[in-house]
Amino acid sequence: MPRAPFRPGRTLAGAAASSAAVAVLLVGGCSGEGDPTGTISAPVLSASSSSSTSAATSPTTTLKPTTTPSPAPTTSPTSSAATATIATNLDVPWGLAFLPDGSALVTLRDRGRLIQVRAGAAATVLGEVPGVRPDGEGGLLGVAVSPDFASDQSIFVYFTAADDNRVVRLTFADGAATRPTVVLRGIPKAGHHNGGRLAFGPDGYLYVTTGDAGKSDQSQDKRALGGKILRITRDGKPAPGNPFGSSPVWSYGHRNVQGIAWAPDGRMFASEFGQNRWDELNLIQPGRNYGWPVVEGRAGRSGYTDPLVQWPTSDASPSGIAVADGSVWMTALRGESLWRIPLTSNGVGTPERLLKGRYGRLRDAVLGPDGRLWVLTSNTFRGSPAADDDRVVALALDDL
Repeated sequence: MPRAPFRPGRTLAGAAASSAAVAVLLVGGCSGEGDPTGTISAPVLSASSSSSTSAATSPTTTLKPTTTPSPAPTTSPTSSAATATIATNLDVPWGLAFLPDGSALVTLRDRGRLIQVRAGAAATVLGEVPGVRPDGEGGLLGVAVSPDFASDQSIFVYFTAADDNRVVRLTFADGAATRPTVVLRGIPKAGHHNGGRLAFGPDGYLYVTTGDAGKSDQSQDKRALGGKILRITRDGKPAPGNPFGSSPVWSYGHRNVQGIAWAPDGRMFASEFGQNRWDELNLIQPGRNYGWPVVEGRAGRSGYTDPLVQWPTSDASPSGIAVADGSVWMTALRGESLWRIPLTSNGVGTPERLLKGRYGRLRDAVLGPDGRLWVLTSNTFRGSPAADDDRVVALALDDL
């Protein structure tokens, strides 16, 4: 594939425009239908090679610069104490995770791009992740930063490839990122129900949510990867102590989980899209069957675990969740709201609906190191985007 012409990032408008512009970096291209290829690299410095004991990488291809035909992402100066917009003009953002320096990584689903944003600075396009094949609800989805980033410099992403959904590790060293290494492959893909959330649990293992990819029967098949929450090591192996021996499956009977988070006491929560009637917030316990497609919502049937809370699909369509200030905070797409679900010692209290319609569809929520809840909007996909959508908004909990 020939090189695309270099297009520098446009000058930013607004308060930060006078001194900053989006930095467009080199990325790998021309990936095939197998493993992702290429290298995400920083300016000037070249990427170094890496190896893995669990998965092989493919050869590096010719690098090409990213292009930015749509408005470039921008950021705005802000106080860490107040609710404020951090970034605007994002094209279908999906996942968000924080680096130790307080900046955030954001995935752009349809463009396959990874960007870096921080309060009061320019947004940086880190590059296109090679091998991403956007399709409907699939593309570059979840992102998670290793708890040991200071020593292993690892970032994990979940994306839709030509033949499957997969988890890939990126390793940053000397200011550059090595070529991606596949750690888990073979997760079923489709134009919908791809799951896609990644998060490290308090135990240090990586949790992966998968959807049923439109084939609901595999949710009840413990041998299949679809319709599950998986728990793996950083090399992609089933984590020790998983409930089904040498399987990565942690829980099953899911339709499409897109949010996972943990309370300080270790309780794990997950948000799940229902079909026609009920969306759910579940307390996740290893080896449990959460019912899909046999039951949807509360059923009280032996062998299936009922949700803690259920909502009509018109009020929720839940995606990312966070735990902060004694509550689960759940983003809602179709419901265009942020739901606060108070936690009690033995369950949950009455959910409270916040921000109804204020920011439109909400995709993800992550508690930032500044104590604010950083939220991604999702109006450039199935929404009514405002002029500066999509956005990253940092919400002061005291303002909610």
